[in-house]
Amino acid sequence: MFGGLPAVLTRAQERGLLGPGPVDEQLEHARRLAELIGPPPSSFLDLGSGAGIPGLVLALAWPTATGVLLDSGRRRGDHLRAACAELGLADRVAVVVARAEEAAHRPEWRGRLALVVARGFGRPAVTAECAVGFLEAGGELVVSEPPGGAPERWDRAGLARLGLGAPEVRSAGGASIARLRLERAPGREWPRRTGVPARRPLWR
Repeated sequence: MFGGLPAVLTRAQERGLLGPGPVDEQLEHARRLAELIGPPPSSFLDLGSGAGIPGLVLALAWPTATGVLLDSGRRRGDHLRAACAELGLADRVAVVVARAEEAAHRPEWRGRLALVVARGFGRPAVTAECAVGFLEAGGELVVSEPPGGAPERWDRAGLARLGLGAPEVRSAGGASIARLRLERAPGREWPRRTGVPARRPLWR
């Protein structure tokens, strides 16, 4: 499944683009996330893709899906573009170097994705607000959760302001996800300006 991805990520780790810990363990965790998500979506966005976990893993696991790897760092963006070319993904996976708060208002991405995935992007309120603008009607946000899941991290009133439903938490094989469905289109004000979701989160 992973092909040349372990070597790509090992080089990224050597360059300081991937966090510590064995690469194979990080890949296995991303594979379990894909299993928890279930059938592949038509399209997905990896929010704060970093070195490409889980985005590159999902793109390899879902050969029929188109993907977007979003990261605000230029060095990480260069790495992701090179990785997509090396892994044969460049024809269906776009790399976008931008802040999520800004990219979510671009016409080419606003309301265009069936799934947004986040692993270690930020606090729940920040992740939900930054993700919601990308989702199409009925789309889903999937967030990697602490072991066993923690639904209390998600404030239902805050989620409702964004148009998101209550989280469904799933766990298996040491991985956990919170799955949130877009129940109505978010207002044009979401997400707020760059940096505001983190400085003034909808809940804490």
